Amino acid sequence: MSALFDPLFGADRVAARLDDASWVAALVAVEVTLAQAAAEHGVIPAGHASAIASAASTLDVDVAELGRGAVEGGNPVIPLVRLLRAAVGPEVGPSVHPGATSQDVMDTAAALLVGWAGEILLDDLRGAADAAARLAAAHRDTPMIARTLGQQALPTTFGLVAAGWCTGLDRARTALARVLATLPVQLGGAAGTLAALHPHGPAVAASLARDLRLADAAPWHTERTRVGELAGVLAVAAGACAKPATDVVLLAGTETGEVSEAAPGDSSSMPHKRNPIAAVTARAAARRAPGLAAVLLAAADHEHQRAAGAWHAEWQTLDDLLRATGGAASRLRTSLEGLGVHPDRMAANLALTSADTGAGHAGELVDRLLAERS
Repeated sequence: MSALFDPLFGADRVAARLDDASWVAALVAVEVTLAQAAAEHGVIPAGHASAIASAASTLDVDVAELGRGAVEGGNPVIPLVRLLRAAVGPEVGPSVHPGATSQDVMDTAAALLVGWAGEILLDDLRGAADAAARLAAAHRDTPMIARTLGQQALPTTFGLVAAGWCTGLDRARTALARVLATLPVQLGGAAGTLAALHPHGPAVAASLARDLRLADAAPWHTERTRVGELAGVLAVAAGACAKPATDVVLLAGTETGEVSEAAPGDSSSMPHKRNPIAAVTARAAARRAPGLAAVLLAAADHEHQRAAGAWHAEWQTLDDLLRATGGAASRLRTSLEGLGVHPDRMAANLALTSADTGAGHAGELVDRLLAERS
């Protein structure tokens, strides 16, 4: 987490579910649940699973030390397993991490973290969309000038503009929710064959998925389309946030003055400024998302049965993408929930090029778009 920048760019709530402590909690949860799933199918003694859960509940993990320990093997699971085995002692130690490989634990923990952070993101997308819907309903028939290619065009209504914002946010939220609902468990063992758990491997994986509330899945160590799909829906959600944020910035300009934020930002040198800072920072957060998504998509070429580098590139990138998209949604929600609309300025600007305030079927389109909300 960044105490300096996360609140500014709206990522503080999402980041709190992605910090080092959350990663450790997710990794430990996977190891404990894996032991319980293995015990359920007779792979390890039930007493060993209980001992592992008990030791994990009081395990004192020095995150900095864990990070240093990760250097040798290339991931934090290896030193974490050593810690757990030391905590339970030599008799129970061999039952820690049964039949798994480090990637199983890292990928499954990442799925947990995405789900935890995703709850916040969905909430803010819904909040922003609801705010846009309220603006659309309230200003269904409020005339304003439409602008195309930066120039005044023909009359529309602010309600239709806001309904378009709402539609994009709803579509993005629905797509993200669908992906989050199918986040998969990862359990394949050293070469993705579940050999160390034979003949109970698929059953153990199914129990692990059930207990972690993840989707059951065959091993997908180097088949990364799920990561790419997640990257895509997060980037699209960021884009859905960027559109209304951009409109708010433009409509709040001094010469236009058609909207204003409830808590505009000041300037350090120009006291007359009233910057639409929530929309500004929503745009800033959203602009990071496409590049981060591109890193995840570029890392999809995992070679053979374990990637050397491509897999490792995903961890922080996925965290950053969740922060960027989550921040954009949070800051946009703040902007739209407090947005002031100024029909008098809209009328004055409309009169610059048009004496006609008729907006065609704009009102009917607002009704249709709002009725289609899920």
